[in-house]
Amino acid sequence: MGAVSLGMVTPSFAKGESLVAPYKVKEESITTEILVVGGGTAGTIAAIQAGRAGAETILIESGSQLGGTTTTGGVAFPGIFHAWGKQIIGGIGWELVMDCVELNGDKLPNFSKVPDSHWKHQVTINVPLYTLLAEEKCLEAGVDIRYYESPTQIEFKKGKWIVESVGKGTKTTIVCNQIIDCTGNALIASMAGYDVLREKDTQPGSLIFRLGGYNYDSLDLTKIPEKYHRVLRQNMLENSKRESREHTYVPYSYVYVPGADSTTSEVHTKANNEGRNTLLKLVRTLKTFPGCENLKLVDLKTETAVRETYRIDGLYKMNKDDYTSGKVFDDAISHSFYPIDLHREGKSIYQEFLKPDVVACIPLRSLIPKQSRNFLVAGRCVSSDRLANSALRVQASCMGMGQAAAVAAVLASKQGVSPEQVDINEIKELLKKHGAIVPAQK
Repeated sequence: MGAVSLGMVTPSFAKGESLVAPYKVKEESITTEILVVGGGTAGTIAAIQAGRAGAETILIESGSQLGGTTTTGGVAFPGIFHAWGKQIIGGIGWELVMDCVELNGDKLPNFSKVPDSHWKHQVTINVPLYTLLAEEKCLEAGVDIRYYESPTQIEFKKGKWIVESVGKGTKTTIVCNQIIDCTGNALIASMAGYDVLREKDTQPGSLIFRLGGYNYDSLDLTKIPEKYHRVLRQNMLENSKRESREHTYVPYSYVYVPGADSTTSEVHTKANNEGRNTLLKLVRTLKTFPGCENLKLVDLKTETAVRETYRIDGLYKMNKDDYTSGKVFDDAISHSFYPIDLHREGKSIYQEFLKPDVVACIPLRSLIPKQSRNFLVAGRCVSSDRLANSALRVQASCMGMGQAAAVAAVLASKQGVSPEQVDINEIKELLKKHGAIVPAQK
């Protein structure tokens, strides 16, 4: 057979195939009224609220789903929405929780009865449902969700924010009127040039997991070091039924990750690597004990849940005394009810509980960085000292902040001013219209 000329060869394609040009990064410029960065606990609620209030809204989330600590972090029992026998946080966050409870056929605790432990009024939810419902509510509100994206540059120019965002195969310039930083780490505030605060030592993060494959009641604990008793007790599979009712035991445990930080991809990767490595060592160790030979890892959350990184230096910095005394501010826009809760590696958790009938309040000023324009934050990066922040960082409180920040941003956008210039009474009225519970003046 003679040589075949390459010029004579005709490519053979299956039916429907065709040659296409190589993919090129899509570059575009878009505009919006409100830009929410971070689709976690606070950001999801902020985006829904902004959309429902009639504002064009974009939500940037670096991951693949909404919910943050509740979903990827696995803290599937958000709280606390009730205090001293009455509801103190409502609105969109509570609506989302209630939809999860109803769709999953769960039961709520008896909130009229003050529990002997605060956590018994946290509402256990079905995480996959929460993920689906959160996204549905955002889309129904007209929110443009942009997963797998992160801002790389931000500039305030001629009364507008110009944000450069990079994602999978995309490079986008977003021009907006107002920004709400819901990253939890004050990352966008820092990128914008505003001052942020942080302790030298921070609380450890937690990587949440569940174990099975053993019978705790049959274990001879005298042959197992005491430091492992708690994790084995907490993970009994016979108690794994998840229901939202008082005194429900939800089995899960966690390994501490010292200094866990999710601010950048580099430190977030490190936190996840360390958490997973610590857990793997734990599983291997547990399997060496009598009765644990068949122990199995049955669930592992997507990433390490982070408790503490950066906070903004806001127009007002809430302190521990503000929180524990239940101080009511003129510009109070939401409540918070959780004990001072400081986790310490190698030590017991430091807790300080609110006295009977005391409920903390959050002022709008604590959501606004000093010397900022058209900018708010919501979530654990709220302006506060370390002890106050250890209570403010929980989910219901962050949801309340997210809704309030969105209302302030929408009104500021429509009026062409910065959030601190909006009449606080207008903010409170719009919050009430959307079901939020606004602190009453004393």
